[in-house]
Amino acid sequence: MDTLEAKRPTAAATRLLAGVPVPDTKLVNAALAYARENSQPYLFNHGVRSWLFAVLIAEARKTPHDAEVLAVTTLLHDIGLEEAFAGPLRFEVEGANAVRAFARNEGMDERRAQLVWDGVALNSTPSIAFYKEAEVALATAGIGLDWGGIGYEALPEARIEAIVEAFPRLEMKKRFAHAICGLARSRAGTTYDNFAREFGERFVPGYKAPSTVDFFLNSPFRE
Repeated sequence: MDTLEAKRPTAAATRLLAGVPVPDTKLVNAALAYARENSQPYLFNHGVRSWLFAVLIAEARKTPHDAEVLAVTTLLHDIGLEEAFAGPLRFEVEGANAVRAFARNEGMDERRAQLVWDGVALNSTPSIAFYKEAEVALATAGIGLDWGGIGYEALPEARIEAIVEAFPRLEMKKRFAHAICGLARSRAGTTYDNFAREFGERFVPGYKAPSTVDFFLNSPFRE
């Protein structure tokens, strides 16, 4: 049977992290180490919380999924915000390229590595990501819950609080907004078609990004 479900690996071992059972595999532990090494503390904690929330959402919905793909995606989804991974593309794509390279280097096959890429690249576009494969949708749900409280009511508050206590937010609202405004200042061209534009318009004096309306109206076609 050539289906994704048939190819999903079963974790040989699990462990508890903030009271949540998670896979205890070489790949997941490598992703944790990579995230810790390459992320500021507030972003590392955000990634771990997002992962744990995604695991609990999958449990509540009884959604079959590839636990390793979900772990790698959520743990590393914001790595494109770090200076070491900066580039000319929007930060989600720079991050997705880096995380896919990490996954391949760790021996993940191409199909699973591409799922990781999709989850990272689309994590801030829920209007698309929620309708992708289970791993992408779950990652987006966990990230959205931690980032903006989206779906907060879907999980018991006591479990949410336990995760936040274990991995504190470390002024995430202030630090994340600062990071996105930095993109709006230094790479405005990467922000026109994503949520970063809204941060630039609200917080960055003189911010101006390309407009999709201009692309459309200035296209080289005669009417």
